[in-house]
Amino acid sequence: MKNLIKKMSIACIALTMLSCSDDDNNSNQPQTIAEIATANPDFSTLVTALNRTGLTSTLDGAGQFTVFAPTNSAFTTFFASLGANVNVNNVDVNVLRSILLNHVIDSEILSSAIPASTYVTTLSPFSSATNSPRISMFVQKSGAIVTLNGGIDSKGAVVTTADVDASNGVIHIVNRVIQIPTLVDHVVDNPEFETLQTVVTSVDQAAVLTALSGLTASAPATLFAPNNAAFTTALGTGGFANGATAAQVTKVLQYHVTTAGNVRSTQLTNNQVVPMFTNPVQNTTVILGTNTVDIRDTANNLSRVFQADIQASNGVIHGVNRVLQPAL
Repeated sequence: MKNLIKKMSIACIALTMLSCSDDDNNSNQPQTIAEIATANPDFSTLVTALNRTGLTSTLDGAGQFTVFAPTNSAFTTFFASLGANVNVNNVDVNVLRSILLNHVIDSEILSSAIPASTYVTTLSPFSSATNSPRISMFVQKSGAIVTLNGGIDSKGAVVTTADVDASNGVIHIVNRVIQIPTLVDHVVDNPEFETLQTVVTSVDQAAVLTALSGLTASAPATLFAPNNAAFTTALGTGGFANGATAAQVTKVLQYHVTTAGNVRSTQLTNNQVVPMFTNPVQNTTVILGTNTVDIRDTANNLSRVFQADIQASNGVIHGVNRVLQPAL
């Protein structure tokens, strides 16, 4: 009997130790993104927003995500920009959902993996259509500083704390709510398009800027955006735009925009004729090669797409390496 009691006591102790060990292991298990947000008082507005839009389960489930998480202060600044008395509980829920999805990438991206500049695709849809393309985010890194969509001087943010590890991805804490970029925003945010920005925002081209800013998701446009080097060639000695009048510059800018819709690179076909936004209409022609897309202008010059499918809220941008030449 004594031996039986002794064996039972040992078994009970062993079970107790095993139970404690399991508790310790469970307490050390990584939390999901949603759990981390819930446990942090500085994310209380984010948690309320996730619950209100039904997105909590997404960030509490399987998969790997990168979440750029705004603090309470960041949300306060954002809601104030929408008007007096706007808050997480009364803002349009569809707007809130789109904004939240604009902070989520469907893969884990650690800060060490971010290059000097790149585009990533958020989960925010361009439209309500089935299989809608998703909004692009421009990410830059200089040293340890990560800037999103141009930072707080634009409509973006800066990462203040990077690489908060979660069981289903990673959180980067940001100091502003990242607003959904327009075509003009994407041009402004990328230094590669600085000359285009300067030309479009000049006093002489106010009508062009107004037209671009007036585009919507229901009536979008496609912009072929020349980089800085392209403008250097076009405006330099011997360049076709050297000495152009304001009216001619307007025509050049309009020749880079088509209102045929939100035309993604996968929708382009070889020898496709694309009408551009000039008056009268002038066309360009798409030339597809092996893993290349060129745009042929009225002077038979080819401008190569070097960055395709930069998705904005009111259209899509394809970066090109040559300024397209219309009949002036």
